Amino acid sequence: MLILKVIEKPVTIEEDDSFKVILSKYGALALDRQENLSELIGETVGQLDIEKGTITFDEIVIPVQILGFFSQDLNQWSWAWDCEEIFGENLIKSSKQIKTIGDEFDIIEFKSPVLQTDFNACHTLAMTASSILNMDAYYAVSEDGIEIFVAFKSDLIKENNSVKKFRDTFYTFQKNFKIYPRIAFESYTKLKGYGFKPHDDFDLAKIGESRVMAGFTERGNVTRILIFGDDER
Repeated sequence: MLILKVIEKPVTIEEDDSFKVILSKYGALALDRQENLSELIGETVGQLDIEKGTITFDEIVIPVQILGFFSQDLNQWSWAWDCEEIFGENLIKSSKQIKTIGDEFDIIEFKSPVLQTDFNACHTLAMTASSILNMDAYYAVSEDGIEIFVAFKSDLIKENNSVKKFRDTFYTFQKNFKIYPRIAFESYTKLKGYGFKPHDDFDLAKIGESRVMAGFTERGNVTRILIFGDDER
């Protein structure tokens, strides 16, 4: 008897994906990683050195890429890829990757140099971009009425892969962001490298010997999130 292996569809940006869909796919992982950063730095305020291309949290110094910045006076987001004369070529390489994606998939939020928006929306842009770029975290630094958003990788940022964290992160993400929860659950599961199994009105994430079940309405809204197995991992 021939048994065909089902190949799971990877998480990617696809043609006709809106920014809402892209946020749904990548945002939960970004939120997960921000919590890892918080475990490392606590309440420490980061200090950005553009000349050196680093951010410092007390004794911790991490190289950064600049994503963009928000002007409080203008309520305006500017992508760093359009500001090479300010930041220099080396610090905007990651931002240019976002511009390339924006051009390829016609994503206005990524390919427009300037967006009229608010501060919270800038966090949404930064968390989506940092996750797409597979960065470990992003951070906003205040500089004279300007919020500069940077992204970075660091071996000092340790992952917390507990089942409870996965459940709580997904719950927080679907509650506080305007996203498609069912897309978010599947994407978050796959990006974390966990097993994923869909059903008619619920989906399962397999995390070691445990399972996280998310139930959904016909419209895709969350009805329940349950853990089965060892929830103390």
